[in-house]
Amino acid sequence: MCHLGRNDDTLRHTKTQLDIHRHKMSSNIEIQRICQYCNKEFTARTTVTKYCSDNCSKRAYKARKRAEKVAKSNIETHKIKTQPIEILKAKEFLSIKEACELIGISRRTIYRMFYRNELNLIKIGTRSIIKRSELDKILIPQKKEIQSKKNPPEKKYNILECYNLKEIEKKYKIARNTINNIISKNNIPKIKKGKYIYVPKTIIDELLN
Repeated sequence: MCHLGRNDDTLRHTKTQLDIHRHKMSSNIEIQRICQYCNKEFTARTTVTKYCSDNCSKRAYKARKRAEKVAKSNIETHKIKTQPIEILKAKEFLSIKEACELIGISRRTIYRMFYRNELNLIKIGTRSIIKRSELDKILIPQKKEIQSKKNPPEKKYNILECYNLKEIEKKYKIARNTINNIISKNNIPKIKKGKYIYVPKTIIDELLN
């Protein structure tokens, strides 16, 4: 029995020595990594180490928190800026000024469309107001109008017969997002050349004149 006890002690001692050896081997691992904060190469003890020092780790944490605060601030600013537009969208009746702000066109364009019987205005005393649903006539023409103004796909346009978007803005005094809406809703063909987009003059003039 005494002999068996000594064998057990020997086995336990050997296992302990092996564990110590493995621990030393693992603690001696050296891996070359790039610090995710300062971008310098450093020797790491593990494959998941991100930073070369405690200082870089703390600075990275502060930078991350600062970026989160900036992103939150930008979101709040965007909400404040777009809030008036959301309020206008919810109103049933708008003043001429509000209608211009909502869809990005000039007062002159509103009145021009009124005189061409393309838009209805309501007179209340000396003021003119416009029903919110009337603005859809500007951005969403009726199906028949879209069909008549749509070009056959096979038709090719020369770039000299086209406006670029800046030219449309200048000529008709309407905002870029309104132009893009009109092009999209009417399936107007586009020609891309470099950084410019061109659309046929005939179609734009028919829609906006």
